[in-house]
Amino acid sequence: MDTYVPKEGDVEKKWFVVNAEGITLGRLATRIATILRGKHKAEFTPFLDTGDFVICVNAEKITLTGKKWDDKIYWRHSGYMGGLKTRTAREVKDRFPERLIEHAVKGMLPKGPLGRKMLKKLKVFAGPEHEHKSQKPEEINF
Repeated sequence: MDTYVPKEGDVEKKWFVVNAEGITLGRLATRIATILRGKHKAEFTPFLDTGDFVICVNAEKITLTGKKWDDKIYWRHSGYMGGLKTRTAREVKDRFPERLIEHAVKGMLPKGPLGRKMLKKLKVFAGPEHEHKSQKPEEINF
């Protein structure tokens, strides 16, 4: 008996909308990463992109627990000596609220070309409006 392995074109990809208002960042990111990866489907295959598209709205209304708004640090480095730049979660939220969710989900996806392909299916918007209404996305409530 052979094991069924779906082909890339056999997998039907849906669109989902997630409202991030009042949801904790980590809990939201795990749900989004599961959908992007395709683990919620019966035909999940670890080495194929079987996941769906996710539209996340109201990213500016996400919550963090405890003192993480001031204690959580996001780092980046320019590549030069002394080029380390740091920002707190509050500073990142004030300037680019979408990056909090993108960064959290990116850490939960596979590393390499497959994970980068999955991350392109995540669309994050700071406000309640999005530009993907023509895809007829389904609403997901957490």
